[in-house]
Amino acid sequence: MSSASFLRMVGRRNIREVAGDDQRRVRAMMARFLRLDAVKNYVSAMDDEVRRHLRAEWGGRAAVAVMPSMKSLTFDVMCTVLFGLERRGDHAAVRRELSSEFQQLVRGIWAVPVNLPFTTFGKCLAASRRGRRAVARIVEERRRAMPRGGGGGGSAGDLVTHMLAEGMDEEEIIDNVVFLMVAAHDTTAVLLTFLLRHLDGNRVAYERVAAEQEAIAAQRRRRGGSGSALTWDDLAGMRYTWAAAMETLRMVPPTFANMRKAVADVEVGGYVIPKGWQVITAATMTHLDPAIFPDPGRFEPARFEAAAAKSAPPPFSYVPFGGGARACPGNEFARAETLVAMHYIVTGFRWRLAAGCDGGFSRHPLPCPNQGLLLDIEPKEYNELC
Repeated sequence: MSSASFLRMVGRRNIREVAGDDQRRVRAMMARFLRLDAVKNYVSAMDDEVRRHLRAEWGGRAAVAVMPSMKSLTFDVMCTVLFGLERRGDHAAVRRELSSEFQQLVRGIWAVPVNLPFTTFGKCLAASRRGRRAVARIVEERRRAMPRGGGGGGSAGDLVTHMLAEGMDEEEIIDNVVFLMVAAHDTTAVLLTFLLRHLDGNRVAYERVAAEQEAIAAQRRRRGGSGSALTWDDLAGMRYTWAAAMETLRMVPPTFANMRKAVADVEVGGYVIPKGWQVITAATMTHLDPAIFPDPGRFEPARFEAAAAKSAPPPFSYVPFGGGARACPGNEFARAETLVAMHYIVTGFRWRLAAGCDGGFSRHPLPCPNQGLLLDIEPKEYNELC
């Protein structure tokens, strides 16, 4: 990733770039909004967005391109749950504007930073400016809606209000909102897309995921709750499904590398890394290391089942969410979103790779499946989307 391109697109005061006390402050603020007990309260809204999306985009169709579908879904979840943007009124137009601008913005993160009107970077930088103006309008709307003298915002209903209540200034809020939209939107869409791809290629794993999800659906019918939203207890029962998701993240990490700057001279393995140098770490170096994950090219969710905990990989060898002080604060949010989506996809549809779709992929810069991963789909006779 071009550090210069990223900073120009996203802003310099986002959680990825700040260090020291600033990084700890921003991380603590986000952690309060994305901690486990907070995420439990978001499951109902996630459930509503997933059902709405699958009814509208999958219902009545014989085939679907999964990647663009999942990008649309995760963007809608983010707009509703994190930023409190409703589907009606002025917010509907804001959602459409943000979706358009951020799709363009992401393409510029890896572009050569030559700012001319006809270059990829120039076009994406213009999209970034438009997106930032849209976010600024949201910030101003939330500021006006806050009670006078409000502060300390423990009960803020959306992340922007929470940031304002914590005393963050507008530039810092915009930088972090843009960063979250880039980070949370595409990464979960990649996970969902490739999870479906791997389950299609491994029928044993698929049957276990399907059995787990159908059992949860049956429990919900028995207690008369199939028409209501999933609960946190329902998600807690999706252990094998999440193991399959973790195995997908091992084999196809959405972000294949991370960059860090040495803040002081440091010696690693006999080599001195001078202060100020950028260090890049590639997740696949450990994710596909047979000494850590035997037969690393095989899709085997059992690696991450509770029974395998005694043979857990060494620290910092499995890093789809990063690690240490800079581990992703949104991992529980991503987990909940993934499980809710998988429940309704698995219980609602049968699928297989469409003819002519080989399941291959390239990176642009995130993993991008050929043809968007085109699947033939068939609705199940009984499903909770009806």
